[in-house]
Amino acid sequence: MAEHERAACVIGWPVEHSRSPLIHKYWLAKYGIAGDYRREAVTAEDFPAFVRDLAARGYVGANVTLPHKEAALAVSEPDAQAQAVGAANTLWLENGRLRSTNTDVEGFLGNLDACVPGWDRGLRTAVVLGAGGAARAAVYGLRARNVGRIFVVNRTLEKAEALRAAFGERVYPHPWSRLAEALAPAGLLVNTTSLGMRGQPPLEIDIAPLGSRAVVCDLVYSPLRTALLAQAESHGLRTADGLGMLLHQAVRGFSLWFGMTPEVTPDLRALVERDLAGH
Repeated sequence: MAEHERAACVIGWPVEHSRSPLIHKYWLAKYGIAGDYRREAVTAEDFPAFVRDLAARGYVGANVTLPHKEAALAVSEPDAQAQAVGAANTLWLENGRLRSTNTDVEGFLGNLDACVPGWDRGLRTAVVLGAGGAARAAVYGLRARNVGRIFVVNRTLEKAEALRAAFGERVYPHPWSRLAEALAPAGLLVNTTSLGMRGQPPLEIDIAPLGSRAVVCDLVYSPLRTALLAQAESHGLRTADGLGMLLHQAVRGFSLWFGMTPEVTPDLRALVERDLAGH
C-alpha cells in the first residue's frame, strides 16, 4: 500500500459474510480516493490486542461486527451514542486515541428517512420487536426523534425492562403474548430480531391491528423481502427493509476514515442486492 493511502477494515469472527468491503470499496472507487478496506477475522481472545495495534497494522479505523461490539466499547473511548446503546460498531484513531461510536442509530434513522420521508411526523407510538443491541439502537433513535411512547416487545420481559431502565419512561416493556394491544395505536413497527432471517425461525405475527398509515421496518436483509414486509405490503402499508440500514450505517465510518461523506445511491444498493442474490 502506498504511503498516502488510508486503510480501514471490518473485524469479526467470522467475518467472511460481511458486505462492508463491497460498500466501502464502491465509495473509494466512486470518489477517486486512494485507500483500501479489508476483512480481518479476529477471535474474541485476540480482539483487544488487535485494535490497540490498529495504527501499527496500517489502519486508521475499523468496523466491528459480531461478536466484538461490546468489547469494542470497553477498549476504546466511546461517544455518548455508543455508551447509550451499549455497543460500538465503528472505531477511529483521533490524535493517537482510539475512539468509538455506534452508527446503527444513523443507519436506522437514515434508512427510514430515505424510504418513508416524514415517517416521524406526528409519530406518537412505535413498537420495537426484540431487546438486543439492534433494539437499543432503534430505541435511541426513536427517542431522538421525540416519539412519545415506545413499546419494546420481547419474549423475555426482563430484557425489555432493561431497556426502560436504560432509556427512561417513554419505553414500555410489553409481553409478546399481548402484541396486538401494542400494535393497535402504533404508527411504526420495527423488527430488530433475527426471526425471519434466512436460516432462522420465521417471525409469526399478525400485523392486522396496525392502522392504515403505519410504517413497517424490518432490519433483516437476507432475504431482502421478508415475510413481515410482504405481509405489510399486502395490507397497503409503507415499508423499509434492512439493506437500507446496512448502507446508511456505513456512511459515518467512511467519513471519519477517508475525509468525505459518501452518498447512498441506487447504484450502490443494486450492487449489494446482486451480491446478496448470489449467496
